[in-house]
Amino acid sequence: MVITLLIGFAAVNTGNNLLFFIVSALLGFMAVSGVLGWLNIHGLDAVVTPPDEVYSGVSTLFTLCLINRKRLLPSFLLQIHCNGATAEFKLVDRRGTTTSSLMMAFTGRGPHALEKVTVCSPFPINFFVRCRTLSLDLRTVVFPAPLGCPGAADSRSHGRNGSLTARGKGYEGDIDRIVAYSGGDPLKMIHWRLSARHDELKVKELSATAREPLVIDIDRLPAGNLEEKLSCATYLVNRLMREGRPVGLKLRKRLLKPADSRGHRLRLLTELALYGKD
Repeated sequence: MVITLLIGFAAVNTGNNLLFFIVSALLGFMAVSGVLGWLNIHGLDAVVTPPDEVYSGVSTLFTLCLINRKRLLPSFLLQIHCNGATAEFKLVDRRGTTTSSLMMAFTGRGPHALEKVTVCSPFPINFFVRCRTLSLDLRTVVFPAPLGCPGAADSRSHGRNGSLTARGKGYEGDIDRIVAYSGGDPLKMIHWRLSARHDELKVKELSATAREPLVIDIDRLPAGNLEEKLSCATYLVNRLMREGRPVGLKLRKRLLKPADSRGHRLRLLTELALYGKD
């Protein structure tokens, strides 16, 4: 720009046709690059997909999908800025879709939303970095940050003695079925009486047993304020259910019965994230 202005002043002062030609070429080059840069960042849509588990203060990998709606032109050298994170795309083909990842962190439990992202590009010749805002509809629930609290596993309000029958093969449950001996089963599992009636060894397959269910009572956790109790409960839900124990949750007068599925774990974490946010 400075060179163009200087040559322009020189052309006006001297009346030199060659200088006018150079200024015209430079201005035309700037105009063309400006139009190409403007077109490069238009006609784009962004979709950010959160993972199933997002914890407060923990950087988490989000999926960013960039869609080019232009019919004729691809987009080059794009940078997407979202919530302090940046993703780069070298090329998004016309009417094409490209996926990348963003490492983002949210502070504070509960529902969070992002309504816009910024797309920038130095295309075509890095004279200017042009930016524009894309609308976004990202809504996610952020779970409390897990906080270890030793001894909290004993702070239970409900549970029952005994064992639960679980899916899968085990060695301590009830007899599930009788199968032929495969060579890898322990001798104590051989059904000798039934084997005597057949010409081959028969083996007892027992159902696996789940550990004793446990209900976490928020009010009885050994933590200070409410946020610490919720963080402690988040830690316990994840730890105990990964150990195969059915876990429930008691939130004041509300009781969620123990279960051991992944969907149940996410439900418990969501309840902890939204507790007191209504």
